[in-house]
Amino acid sequence: MYTSRERVPVNTSVRINRAIARSIEENVRYFARRPEQIPQRLRELDEEWDIERAIQANAAVAGFMGLLLGTAGRKRWLVVPGLVSIFLFQHAVQGWCPPVPVLRRMGFRTSFEIERERHALKALLGDYQVVADAEDRVAAALQAVER
Repeated sequence: MYTSRERVPVNTSVRINRAIARSIEENVRYFARRPEQIPQRLRELDEEWDIERAIQANAAVAGFMGLLLGTAGRKRWLVVPGLVSIFLFQHAVQGWCPPVPVLRRMGFRTSFEIERERHALKALLGDYQVVADAEDRVAAALQAVER
């Protein structure tokens, strides 16, 4: 059984996971050279939709449209809200449902991936200097956990 943090990446292709990780690293490198732009990037990250939100919005729209079309006399469309419910349950249990690969290819990241970029940018700004004395121990501990 996977943790909530692992469910989506485990069910995403290695190629897409690597591309997302590379993108985060490239963003952090870019902003390391342009620290004056970091506050704007942090605001953008505040507004970025994670994959969970995208799945919820997708399900809501698909379910509503199926219900609307089904009640408008096209009964076969009533299968759509049923499928959406099954997909949402599958995603809750497994971390995967049919829209996940599509959304990941479109660039939707997990909340953890978004937070990883945010914290790296905040570190560049010096937001974590208060714990500088313990930084070596913290960095080693976090590195060990990420593997």
